[in-house]
Amino acid sequence: MELPSKFLQNAVEQFSTLPGVGQKSALRLVLHLLRKNNDELNDFVASLDQLKNNVRFCKKCGNITDDELCGICLNSKRNHNCICVVEDLRDIMAIENTGTYNGAYHVLGGHISPMEGVGPGDLNIDTLIKRAQTQCDEVILALSTTMEGDTTNFYLYKKLKGCDVKITTIARGVAIGDALEYTDEVTLGRSIANRTSFESSLNRM
Repeated sequence: MELPSKFLQNAVEQFSTLPGVGQKSALRLVLHLLRKNNDELNDFVASLDQLKNNVRFCKKCGNITDDELCGICLNSKRNHNCICVVEDLRDIMAIENTGTYNGAYHVLGGHISPMEGVGPGDLNIDTLIKRAQTQCDEVILALSTTMEGDTTNFYLYKKLKGCDVKITTIARGVAIGDALEYTDEVTLGRSIANRTSFESSLNRM
């Protein structure tokens, strides 16, 4: 797509690097920003700058936070002996929206995917093993029911097997191939509530 301004072209190229945003969508977003007044545009740019400079990852679970620890890790009313392993913040939000889970979380930061060049060393796994060894009774593997999610689940199961913890996985009410963030709250809530032993789930794969 050739545009009449190199500055417009550059902005469109930057927006099109975002997931799910093609060249046409990027152009529409950039043109929308151009119609904003200076104060609105400055606020938009400032929010991105604050996002980059101030957002942190929780030192305990890897969740996104403004402080050293996230609100869930600081909440004494939650069951911190149960850790639910997820890929990112979107999965935490999806599970929290069900209102059925009151434990802690551990954010991996993705899943194992050789095709994308993502290996175990690229994920937040070592801190999960340390937490499992010292801080919890149960680890729930709640990754997306995709090939990459199943591969990561199995890898984590092998790593956690030597720890003295119960290892469970969400029930297969979530359709195969679905990401948790797109699963309806009732189905996801039931999948968490009816979780099963991960070892028994291997026999059904």
